[in-house]
Amino acid sequence: MEDRIMTYGGQAVIEGVLMRGRKAMAVAMRNPKGEIEVHTETLGGIYHSSIAKVPFVRGSILLWDALGLGMRALTLSANVQTGEDEKLEGPMLYLTMAFSMLLGIGLFFLVPYGVSQLVKLAGLNNLSANIFEGIFRLVLIGGYMAAIGRVPDIYRVFQYHGAEHKTINAYEAGSELTPEKVAQFPLEHPRCGTSFILTLAVVSIFAFSFLHSFNVWIQISGRILLIPLLAGISLEYIRWMANHLDSRVVFTLIKPNLWLQKLTTREPDLQQIEVAIRSFNEMMAIETKDVQNAG
Repeated sequence: MEDRIMTYGGQAVIEGVLMRGRKAMAVAMRNPKGEIEVHTETLGGIYHSSIAKVPFVRGSILLWDALGLGMRALTLSANVQTGEDEKLEGPMLYLTMAFSMLLGIGLFFLVPYGVSQLVKLAGLNNLSANIFEGIFRLVLIGGYMAAIGRVPDIYRVFQYHGAEHKTINAYEAGSELTPEKVAQFPLEHPRCGTSFILTLAVVSIFAFSFLHSFNVWIQISGRILLIPLLAGISLEYIRWMANHLDSRVVFTLIKPNLWLQKLTTREPDLQQIEVAIRSFNEMMAIETKDVQNAG
C-alpha cells in the first residue's frame, strides 16, 4: 500500500484533468467536439532527485514546480477549447507564476494583516489581533472559494476536480477504474490542495504570532519570507496525516480539511470521470513503461 501513498495526484483544468505520478504527467481534455485529447510528458528531475526527499525543504520546491505544471496544463486545456496554440513557457511562465504567487500572498496574507492592524487600533492586544487575523484569513479563503464556485465555468472545473479525487481514491482502494465504479468513491481526498491551503492558513496563525512584537516592516516581510517554510511544514503534516488515516485521532483531525473540499469539488458526471480515468491511465502507462525499461 505504501507504493500508492503520496505518489499520485493531480488537478482539474478546463474540461479536463491533469494527473501526475513519480516521473510523468498526463492531461486529458474533452474538446468542443466531445472527443478526448491527451498530452503527456515526463517530469523534471527535481521530482525524483535527492532534494525531493528532504523533509520541509521539498515542500516549497516541489510546490513551485507543480505550480508551473498546473499553469502549463491550464494553457493546454484553454488551447483545446479555442483551437489556438499558445504556449506558456520560459520567462513568461515564471513571470506568470511569480505574479500569481504575489497576488495570492497579497490577498490572503497581507490583507488580513492590514485588517488586523486596523482592529488593533480599537484596543486589541497582540494575541487577540493575531487570532483575528487568522480567523479573517480563513473566512476570506472560504468566501473566495464559495464565490468562484458559483461561476458556471468554474463549477465545471470543480466537477473535474471531483472526478480527479474519485479516480485517485478508486485507484488507492484497488478498484477497477471504470466510470461507474469510480463514481461510487468519495469526492474528498486527504492530499488535496484545498487541504494544503487550510493547513497553511492554520499553521500561519501560530507562526505569525511571534512577529507581532516587532515593527511593522518586519511583520510584513516576515509574513512573506516565512511562507516557503510554512508551506514545507504544511506539506509534511498532510503527508503524515495521509499515512496515518487508520488512526481515529488523525481521522478526526483531518475532518476540517475534508469539509473545506466541499467548496472546491462538485459531483461529476460519468463523462467527466471518463476523462479523469483516461488521464490517469495515460500517466500510468508511461510510469509502468519506465519501470519495465529500468528492469
